[in-house]
Amino acid sequence: MIEGQTAITQSMYLINKKRDERQTGNGVLGKDDFMKLLIAQLQNQDPTNPMKDNEFIAQMAQFSSLEQTMNLAKSFESFAAAQKQAQLIQYTSFVGHSVRWHELTEEIDASGQPIVNEGTSVIRSVKYVEDSVVFLTEDGKELTPGNISEVMSGGRSNGLVEASLLIGKTVGYMADGEEKTGEVVSVSTKDGKMQYVLDDGTRIDGNSFVSITK
Repeated sequence: MIEGQTAITQSMYLINKKRDERQTGNGVLGKDDFMKLLIAQLQNQDPTNPMKDNEFIAQMAQFSSLEQTMNLAKSFESFAAAQKQAQLIQYTSFVGHSVRWHELTEEIDASGQPIVNEGTSVIRSVKYVEDSVVFLTEDGKELTPGNISEVMSGGRSNGLVEASLLIGKTVGYMADGEEKTGEVVSVSTKDGKMQYVLDDGTRIDGNSFVSITK
């Protein structure tokens, strides 16, 4: 090698050069991005060789499919939020009641089986943690629905009667991106949706709940 010259390596060949990747802001090509690309393609196409009808129809069909997929995803998100609300309200019937619980430990008995701890506690509050329901007991224990083997008092109801179980309880809810709290003083229905009136006059729906405390 001549002194002063740089050695040529495999990484310098064009065929081995990593191509730049173009990404949108969130890494996902949305329907607005797709439409912008289609418009830009139409504006910059060769006038002497414009896009054929079947090619344009195929592009529009692809756009329509993308839009329907995104709308379907939004519908699933709304359904999941409604399911979360219904589940949280259902579990509020546990608040203030005694439950029998069990949990596996890492300890092993003489027969090689895991030791199971059991006990009874009073549920003080219920909340969502990373999309999972967590019960907080008066003795400071955290339980999941899978830990509870028996509700020793109380029962369940449906609809407005079930929602009325929240009256007198403190709820945490989201408003303008900020978590706030208030005590539920009454429950009503409007246009088929449940509304909760707090002690400061605020009206919210169950989709805003993040916690419920005795």
